[in-house]
Amino acid sequence: MFKARFTLAAVLCAAISAQAADLTKGNPDLQSAGPLAFGPNGLLFVGDAQGGAIFAIDTADTTADSAGGAIKVEGIDAKVAALLGTEARDMAINDMAVNPASGKVYLSISRGRGPTATPVIARVDRAGKIEVVSMEGVPFAKAALSDLPAPPAANAPAVKKGMFGGGSARSQAITDLAYVDGRVYVAGLSNEKFASRLVSIPYPFASIDNGTSVEIYHGAHGAYETRSPIRTFAAYKVNGEPYLMAAYTCTPLVKFPLAALKPGQHYKATTIAELGNRNQPLDMVVYQKGGKDFLLLANSSRGVMKISTDNLADAPSISDRVRDTAGQPYEKVESLKGVEQLDLLDKDHAVVITRQPNGSMNLETVTLP
Repeated sequence: MFKARFTLAAVLCAAISAQAADLTKGNPDLQSAGPLAFGPNGLLFVGDAQGGAIFAIDTADTTADSAGGAIKVEGIDAKVAALLGTEARDMAINDMAVNPASGKVYLSISRGRGPTATPVIARVDRAGKIEVVSMEGVPFAKAALSDLPAPPAANAPAVKKGMFGGGSARSQAITDLAYVDGRVYVAGLSNEKFASRLVSIPYPFASIDNGTSVEIYHGAHGAYETRSPIRTFAAYKVNGEPYLMAAYTCTPLVKFPLAALKPGQHYKATTIAELGNRNQPLDMVVYQKGGKDFLLLANSSRGVMKISTDNLADAPSISDRVRDTAGQPYEKVESLKGVEQLDLLDKDHAVVITRQPNGSMNLETVTLP
């Protein structure tokens, strides 16, 4: 037993040392703060679409929050805005991620609107205290992406994001990201003919390729598509093989085997469900309930869906037009309404940000359905 503990400690120390060796103290030159994901030991990955880069930032937040318990912050948008010296209508919460090392909730924020908005990272502890995470003198690393859509002109008017994404093509250069087994997977648009792509970046950051262009069949549109980006995705193993389960606008659900994502190549994914048109997928997690695995998908207009993972390996590919829904079975979670951000807190709970009927936003812990 002692030897096992010693071996585990050695592995953890090696991982921490490798992480520290890759990071340099300084001020990350974030131009925007979008998708968030956590790696080991409180390492936060931030997608910066305007700057065309992924940042790895050591938060030094590795101790479990002593407060424990559920989190509830009513009017989180107004409280964050007040902390930043502005109003809720002049800022946006772009993404949310729970740090598994501490249980604290991190938010990526735009103070202002459009490409000139100021990026901010904030965190919320289990007691509901909100603070801005300093970007001065922090250990960080940067991975610059290539072949990106051109940024909008400096004097271009702000474009309000609508139900189907909106914004400039550059704002969709990074639509989601995740850390999986030592690699950062990044979804978004490139400036290539087949614009939708997935990029796999090893961490610590080394060489960065131009990713894999991806194609899907969109049943609601009755066509193959290569220019619509993945909106949200989650890692999941199908028969022991690693996959990405990805959702697109309007709302195809597809699977990508990680082994098929080759640099500079094109891949046609398998569409395993159509979850209804006129809808924007917002966030997705994988969890277990009653001995079975499920995908939990938050949507803009079709609520939160609890999607079965049964028979994913043999799920038939959708390749014909679909009028409503088809493929993997799901149920709508009626108890979860207005969910705009979603992440796992532990095996039984998630943290959500919900839009209230009066337009305000709450951050709270919920039991996984």
